[in-house]
Amino acid sequence: MKPSVATSTSLTKTLGLQQIIALYIGSVLGSGVLLIPGLAAEIAGPASILAWLLMSILVLPMGVTMGLLSARYPSSGGVSSFVQTAYGERFGNMVGWFFLLSVPLGAPILSVIGSHYIAILFNWSDWQVTLCAGMILLSVLWMNTMGLKVAGRVQTIVVSLIVSILILAIVAAVPHASAANFTPFVPHGWLSVIQAAVLMFWCFIGWEAVTHLSGEMVDPRNAIRGVFWSAGIIALLYFLVALMTVATHSYGNDITAASLSRMIQLSLGPVGGWFVALIALFICIASANVYVGAASRIAYSLSQKGFAPRWFGILHPKHRTPVGGLAFLSICFVLVLTALQLQLVNLSSLIALPNATFIATYIGGCLAGIKLLRDNRIGRIASWISLIFTVGLYPFLGWPALYPLAIAAALFFIGRKKQPSHMDQ
Repeated sequence: MKPSVATSTSLTKTLGLQQIIALYIGSVLGSGVLLIPGLAAEIAGPASILAWLLMSILVLPMGVTMGLLSARYPSSGGVSSFVQTAYGERFGNMVGWFFLLSVPLGAPILSVIGSHYIAILFNWSDWQVTLCAGMILLSVLWMNTMGLKVAGRVQTIVVSLIVSILILAIVAAVPHASAANFTPFVPHGWLSVIQAAVLMFWCFIGWEAVTHLSGEMVDPRNAIRGVFWSAGIIALLYFLVALMTVATHSYGNDITAASLSRMIQLSLGPVGGWFVALIALFICIASANVYVGAASRIAYSLSQKGFAPRWFGILHPKHRTPVGGLAFLSICFVLVLTALQLQLVNLSSLIALPNATFIATYIGGCLAGIKLLRDNRIGRIASWISLIFTVGLYPFLGWPALYPLAIAAALFFIGRKKQPSHMDQ
């Protein structure tokens, strides 16, 4: 039996609060925990822990905005459906494509970063790193083909392992902490604290991904509950890792890039390197799992509305999962990994592009929140704070800021040439 295009009501509601919390943590608690605490400490010294507190507060409105919109307007279209409801189909379609064209680049980047941590332990060659990255993506694609019930359970297990290993790292570092490492507290001036806070922004994005799974939540109101639970857990873990990084002075010179590894090895020795590799692998799987699931559903949603090729909307006959969107992502993953392996593009150049489209997606979501949540005081304030925050950041993206503009221009050109109802190839 061949998969067929189904109605928008065909996606199965399987996500409970526990899975929603795990999905939020997996999408937000990214690879930044491996690197940013050390970099921030190097920039601002012990005062960097104040920047972590500041960012934990400032990014909460972003999560609240996305959570409230998901609870009120659950849809596989996620942010794009919010924007469509607020400002019309054209703008909703545009934001949907922003997100969809982020993941084909972002997920391979995640898988390659995770594979590099494993490669260090086994002294792998470049092609072995690429092969490992491909296996990671294949496993994530398989989980999402089987359905969010399976993906949600795996996500819960993986996130539990990440949290457990981070707690182990924190506890292992306690005997090596020293109050002397907190003086001088502001060695590089108060401006450095702001600079460190800007750097930390990348550790807290990811709230938008789970909005695309809201249509499969058993109770959409759990979206906002999941935000508060996961935000508290994420903020606490980041703060404690950052605190112990400073307390053990696991940063500076050539150890900043491996600050977490250094912190663990203070008590566990070389075996600490294995724990860091495991964290990297689990974080990669957890983040890619959420984004692949979200992107396949936005592909499905765009297809249902006639704004993407019809085969994007094909559902699996048994699991009712968007295999058309997953097939599109699979093709993109092969192309991106091949380009990286052949050195046609490098990671540092590639990573800036999905960052730009993610920021553009957030801006759209915040604008939608301002209009759709105007009767909710908390939602209205959270939306405005988030909008000011993200718009202020956008000019600092540099040339990659043109990527979302190029997507918008292409959609405008295609829209003039071809009506959405004719996009059936």
